[in-house]
Amino acid sequence: MRYLIIIALFWACSPPKTKFSANPAAPGFDAPGSDIRAITIADEVMQAQGGRGAYDAVRYISWNFFGARTLVWDKFTGNVRIDWLKKDQKVVVNIQNNTGQVMLNGVAQTHPDSIAKYLNIGKEVWINDSYWLVMPFKLKDSGVTLKYLGEGKTESGLDADILQMTFKSVGVTPDNKYHIWVDKSSKLVRQWAFFEKFADEKPRFTTPWDDYKTFSPIPVKLSGNRGKNALESIQTPQTVPAGTFLLF
Repeated sequence: MRYLIIIALFWACSPPKTKFSANPAAPGFDAPGSDIRAITIADEVMQAQGGRGAYDAVRYISWNFFGARTLVWDKFTGNVRIDWLKKDQKVVVNIQNNTGQVMLNGVAQTHPDSIAKYLNIGKEVWINDSYWLVMPFKLKDSGVTLKYLGEGKTESGLDADILQMTFKSVGVTPDNKYHIWVDKSSKLVRQWAFFEKFADEKPRFTTPWDDYKTFSPIPVKLSGNRGKNALESIQTPQTVPAGTFLLF
């Protein structure tokens, strides 16, 4: 599966004020290149999923990514633990400073080159796997440009507003493009389509965003149903067991 690499850049610019002013854009969001209506819909999505304040207050998120691996993410410190389920590989990586630990086949890795290699793999895995889970909270991320494409229907027949999300000079695959269907009634993202190249007319895949649940103790909405695949065992605990982010 292709990794969806979104690397934050700093760019000092304030986006237009919208209905939900408590959802400021990340530094580097392409406000001048984005449509005001698309920005407004992005703010409505954030509000429908619990609001920016609630999402920012959630410290830990854990989930099972398509049965391939489990992740525990500390949003406050940047620590991420990844356990592969089909091979004996474990990584703890801090996505802010690229430090961490690696275990392969039960052996702690100590060689700098090996550590660097697998920490990089871990960070790319987190970027990909977390995007499949929390993308709706990241519509105003660094480097993102949002366009309003008009009204349409999801493959399941829901009336939706369709947004286009592209990336401006960020990541290793800045030519990626997404179309995102936002349910007109609930304001939740209900479908997305991924285009490998901006000029592609047909997406590489289109999947639903279904089965939203409200998590506790901080009420945010997350969806795990992606059609043929699923993000399972989603949790947003306030604490995790001691030693979660230590392998040895």
